[in-house]
Amino acid sequence: MSTLREDGDSAMPAMSEIDGLREQMIDELRELGAILTPEVERAFRTVPRHVFVPEVPLHKAYAAEQHVVTRRDERGVTLSSVSAARIQAFMLEQAEIRPGMRVLEIGSGGYNAALITELVGEDGEVTSIDIDPAVVDRARRLLAVAGYGRVNVALVDGANGEPEHAPYDRIIVTVEAVDLATAWVDQLAEDGRIVVPLRVRGLNRSVGFQREGEHLVGRDYKVCGFVPMQGIGAKPERLVELHEGEGEEVGLRLDDERQVDVPRLRAALRGLRAEAWSGMAMGIGMPYDDLDLWLATSLPGYALLAATRPARERGLVAASSPMGVSTLIDDAGASFAYLAIRPANAERTLFEFGAMGHGPDAQKTADRLCAKVQDWDRHYRGKRAEFRAHPASTPNDRLSVGWILDGASRITITWPSITG
Repeated sequence: MSTLREDGDSAMPAMSEIDGLREQMIDELRELGAILTPEVERAFRTVPRHVFVPEVPLHKAYAAEQHVVTRRDERGVTLSSVSAARIQAFMLEQAEIRPGMRVLEIGSGGYNAALITELVGEDGEVTSIDIDPAVVDRARRLLAVAGYGRVNVALVDGANGEPEHAPYDRIIVTVEAVDLATAWVDQLAEDGRIVVPLRVRGLNRSVGFQREGEHLVGRDYKVCGFVPMQGIGAKPERLVELHEGEGEEVGLRLDDERQVDVPRLRAALRGLRAEAWSGMAMGIGMPYDDLDLWLATSLPGYALLAATRPARERGLVAASSPMGVSTLIDDAGASFAYLAIRPANAERTLFEFGAMGHGPDAQKTADRLCAKVQDWDRHYRGKRAEFRAHPASTPNDRLSVGWILDGASRITITWPSITG
């Protein structure tokens, strides 16, 4: 690929500038633990990321944590984006792609397909599909510009896969999914692997599923965020609005079919408030993603509290997050409690976890959530869950013990047994 340089009055990026920014990105991806192997590093060094995100300046194109929105609907909702390089890197590492493999990418954009092409080499084959004609056209155009015109780009509903080029050694899903579609499993090679951003009760985890006989087993998972799947595989979340003040919105995100009493929950936000503290503390910057996953898979009344920073500043809630904070709705549906933290030392380097409750049973609900935090701390902290996808026809007595996500596949999420 030729690189344009500064010419007269038209400022074009010089090769040295691009190379410098790319090396900075790769260094950061290594420091973040996103790039682990020489093969993935070489792919990131080879593919010109800026060609696939011409909408943004170079420093943003090569920022490790920068995603770029490429298409929105008439309401401004994101329909397609080029993911942050960090997420693309760790998903490629999860996929364990080797030369000569046949790979299907579900959710197109161009850049990721080019990276995969570098990994499979001349003897491999890459197919990239998307449901949106504008996204497909864009991917085809930019792949050709960057020199990767041999990628098969097709306009297809992602839930159907692409049988024409199957079976696939690897399937990489780059849109948020709530299930493993039947077509993906059917089109996967006997020893194949699927990497999918799976939504679990509102939480997003990129899971690397390896085929093991009739099952797909995932022990490697990481936090991620993606645009939700469209088409027949779409399953929107519900947002229960508790407070609708301008800029001070508070709501509960629900990812199942259960019915809730919205007026009672709104009243709970305005009602009694209580707190409970677990005695479990973590250092600043330490991840607690597995605590969220543990709560999501052990609490029937799990939800996510989404609130703006002004809502917290006003005192409506004690935690703010646009994505959501782990929350328990009580069995009566009249009270709720959400995860909270407070400084545990004067230096503010250690933080204790607890719960804030609202509603007529605020204290009881906060205590119950807090007890779950303590349970995780005593028995599961430092341990990892196992995801296992079973055929949809599998009866309950043949499923792994754990939380069950039912759909085209029956996915169980199981934590290690408590011993001693």
